[in-house]
Amino acid sequence: MKNKALVVIDLQNDITKNYKKIIGQVNKAIDWAVASEMHIIYIKHYNLSEKTRTFKPDTKGAELVPELKVVTDNVFEKSKASALTSESFAGFI
Repeated sequence: MKNKALVVIDLQNDITKNYKKIIGQVNKAIDWAVASEMHIIYIKHYNLSEKTRTFKPDTKGAELVPELKVVTDNVFEKSKASALTSESFAGFI
């Protein structure tokens, strides 16, 4: 595997319904990355603030959207804006 990766960030059920406009292109990019022997990485956002209702851990809203092509177990979680705040993701890369 090459030292390249495709990172898919925050395509979760609680995102706006407009993701359906791009999901086909995202899945094409995943197919391309697989064919190019790249790492495929998925990042899920968890909102840990008590005052919000979206992206809560262990809810359907926090799950990756069902149309997303998930081809690896490289799924990492973050609770801040930057994916690099995920220690497990930062350690992986």
